[in-house]
Amino acid sequence: MLRIRRYLKPYMFMFVASVILLFIQANLDLSLPDYLSRIVNTGIQQSGVESPVAVAMRQETFDHLLLFLNDEDATAVQDAYTLVEPGTVEAGDYIDQYPYLESQAIYVRKDLTDDQIDALKGPMAQAFLAVSALEQAMADPEAAAQMGSGDSAFDLSRLPAGTDLFALISRLPEAQRAQIGETMNQRFEALGETMVEQTAVVAVKAEYEALGMDVGQLQNSYILRVGAIMLGVTLLSAAATITVGYLSAKIAAGTGRDLRSDVFRKVESFSSAEFDKFPTASLITRSTNDITQLQMVTMFMVRLVFYAPIMGIGGTIRAIGKGSSMWWTIAVAVLVLIGVISIVISVAMPRFKIVQKLIDRINLVARENLSGMMVIRAFNMQSFEEKRFDKANVDLTENTLFIARVTSVMMPVMMFILNVLSVVIIWVGAHQVADANMQVGDVMAFLQYAMQIVFSFLMLSMLFIILPRAQVSADRIADVLETEPIITDPKNPEKLNGSFTGKVEFRNVSFRYPGADTDILHDISFVARPGETTAFIGSTGSGKSTVVNLIPRFYDVTEGSILLDNIDIREVTQHDLREKIGYVPQKGILFSGTIESNLRYADEYASVEDLQTAVTIAQASNFVNSKPEGLMTEIAQGGTNVSGGQRQRLSIARALVKKPPIYIFDDTFSALDFKTDAALRRALRQSTQDSTILVVTQRVSTVKNAEQIIVLDQGRVVGKGTHDELMETCETYQEIALSQLSMEELSS
Repeated sequence: MLRIRRYLKPYMFMFVASVILLFIQANLDLSLPDYLSRIVNTGIQQSGVESPVAVAMRQETFDHLLLFLNDEDATAVQDAYTLVEPGTVEAGDYIDQYPYLESQAIYVRKDLTDDQIDALKGPMAQAFLAVSALEQAMADPEAAAQMGSGDSAFDLSRLPAGTDLFALISRLPEAQRAQIGETMNQRFEALGETMVEQTAVVAVKAEYEALGMDVGQLQNSYILRVGAIMLGVTLLSAAATITVGYLSAKIAAGTGRDLRSDVFRKVESFSSAEFDKFPTASLITRSTNDITQLQMVTMFMVRLVFYAPIMGIGGTIRAIGKGSSMWWTIAVAVLVLIGVISIVISVAMPRFKIVQKLIDRINLVARENLSGMMVIRAFNMQSFEEKRFDKANVDLTENTLFIARVTSVMMPVMMFILNVLSVVIIWVGAHQVADANMQVGDVMAFLQYAMQIVFSFLMLSMLFIILPRAQVSADRIADVLETEPIITDPKNPEKLNGSFTGKVEFRNVSFRYPGADTDILHDISFVARPGETTAFIGSTGSGKSTVVNLIPRFYDVTEGSILLDNIDIREVTQHDLREKIGYVPQKGILFSGTIESNLRYADEYASVEDLQTAVTIAQASNFVNSKPEGLMTEIAQGGTNVSGGQRQRLSIARALVKKPPIYIFDDTFSALDFKTDAALRRALRQSTQDSTILVVTQRVSTVKNAEQIIVLDQGRVVGKGTHDELMETCETYQEIALSQLSMEELSS
């Protein structure tokens, strides 16, 4: 993946924006269990009373609380509350909320910061518990007896019934009051901070009821408020999810588009040597299936590679905050998950590397079958080809199924781990609640955090599953992109414009194919001049097509040089070189579209008259004009809806539209009958009389009138001259000529 990371640079802004949104989304998702915990703990269990720092209380309650606070805490509490007397202007603002204010004074909490409230929670919770305990003791002698003990600082069991304990305590010396407060605080500390605050909230709720507050409305209001926040958080998270999904799709699609474009451009720059290295079927797979794999993994990476770790780490931190005594449950589950993922990846990884090669293989077999269908049917080899395709198909299927079976284990194993983890958390959490170490809402939040942690690992496991295959695809694509073509343009190219005539000269040219041990051409030298036809003839495999394929630089010479107007073709750009050449290959190749679009392949600005002229010279006017649509007749892919001779004539017409100074006909006339061949050559001679014409053929009749005939045998020039000269001096040419024509035909 690192080899093609540069393709992400144009989308870096969207990538950074996605990461920021994912961070926001993860934090929003992680906050939801906390809000659920608040609804259960505060909204349901505490009836909406959020804190032991009451928003209001009766004056007598306030005075009682001060009895159990040290001087520092008492001063802080007094500063936090304002006394509101009945009948005052201030009372009008609170009378509806606190009906008790109609006849009695109350204390109302000032606007405090969260930090100030947190600082008061502990002292006020303990004070409320002390006040509540004494009020219960005054109302119930049995409770007083249970609270007292003979060696306590203040033994309530010894006091007579009906004693006003608060009045009694207020008259005690300050040191004794402090001792009583310290003794009670020690008892409360044994309960734990959470339990103290929960119990104090019950006393605060009773105080609110005494003030005449609608506690039911308070509870509903709290639940609705927190629920509305949860809904807002969920909507924001959904918006972030949708936005990240859009951005990730854009990044993935854009990256895929750029990769396909660059791979296509790179392949266009390949010489025949590079095509020998990368088979056509493999290039098709790399341009389609491999890039699709990368698109998919890019989208998953943008959405998961940051989100899942944030959820996992954030969920762990928050879960420990809710229940530090249960951290081991998540740790065990995570270790098991990591072990399962590691095993699956180690087993599946080798098969991922094989799958892409098998896709290459099945594409190769399918392509050969489709292109060679007529030959297969002619030789009744359908059953053999079916077996060959079935072999490639079965191999791919077996590997794919193996990977699918291994990876399919992930989901049930993770769900099993999740369910076991849920049961363990509920079991342990229930004991923690029973021991007053946790609240019910905290257990529920811990369970949700545990699920988020497990699902984050599940998301990462999905990424680990598709990443190895994408890595293989990325390497295959990078291999194409990093391949430097053997044939390159010079840094300071020469120009072929101006007074270019089209003279072609081979100087001591030798050539061997890349990877071959021996040369296929040996010391070839000749000059092809403008206005003349230079023909190449020889037995099959003598190197005729190889010679002319060196001129457009489909390959580069191994030794020697090829010159156009005395300029080495390696000193000009490939574009400028090929602009001067009209090339017609052995096999006529047409593209899907119309006859006109195929002809305009040579010159998109050619006039209709030029197109018609080229068709006429190529002896294709009869069948073109016989079509109702004429030049607009549709051509199927590969030209399969026209005959071989028609394809060849249209290929010739396409080269003629270009009007280049050099024409190369590579065994172009082999698909034509002798009559059409003769007529075409006559028309060509008249229309291309100023051009350099190079013709590869095996027909002596085609080259009889050529100004120069070069006879090749096993890559060497064994004869050079006109037809008459070669009939006298070249034995190889004589053998070829006599095998095709009679002496009368040769002498005519």
